[in-house]
Amino acid sequence: MSYRALQEEAYEANLEIKRKKLALYTWGNSSAFDPQKRVLAIKPSGVDYDALKPELMVIVDLEGNIIEGELKPSSDTNTHLVLYRKFPDLRGITHTHSTYAVAWAQAGMPVPVFGTTHADHLTDEVPCTDFMSLESTENNYEFETGNLITQTIRKNNFDPANVNMILVAGHGPFTWGSSASASVYNCVVLEEICKMAFLTLTINPLVKSLPEHITKKHWERKHGKDAYYGQR
Repeated sequence: MSYRALQEEAYEANLEIKRKKLALYTWGNSSAFDPQKRVLAIKPSGVDYDALKPELMVIVDLEGNIIEGELKPSSDTNTHLVLYRKFPDLRGITHTHSTYAVAWAQAGMPVPVFGTTHADHLTDEVPCTDFMSLESTENNYEFETGNLITQTIRKNNFDPANVNMILVAGHGPFTWGSSASASVYNCVVLEEICKMAFLTLTINPLVKSLPEHITKKHWERKHGKDAYYGQR
């Protein structure tokens, strides 16, 4: 069975992480998921982006078994696996340590909807998980990270198709989408939203969230049933 197309997709997504300056050195990973074959392709652990090749993307099944590849998969693989198992519509996941998103995660704070850039992509604040418990940290850290993300989404009744980004407290951002490239796109958007929100609070620490009717308008013109943004 050939996994080349899936490896190519994951490879291109990981290169985009570097192109968009979302990670230094090896600080990030992206995966692509094939629901028919029930496998994902993910960046090998600790390999510099400049050294990546499509054939180096590691193929892993949903039970965590390496199906193809001689290198170890990303240390975050178990987090990806949990999310693919819990939310079967996901086709790509990206994790980075981009500066502004990490800053909000380290502060343990969700990102409020301050402006229309945010509202164009989601009507809710960007959620931030609680800090992981000592027990979970000592169990299987990456697996528990996936559980923490899942719990946060379900606790807030978020639809992962619409809220496609999250901050893990003290750690950093995870994003997902309909493909690996879409998940990287969402990671770029998240970093920009976090940067804008930080600057907004710096200028006016007393700023309030964007009025709900403006938030709704910007979301619906892009994603609503009568959306008119872009070309048909």
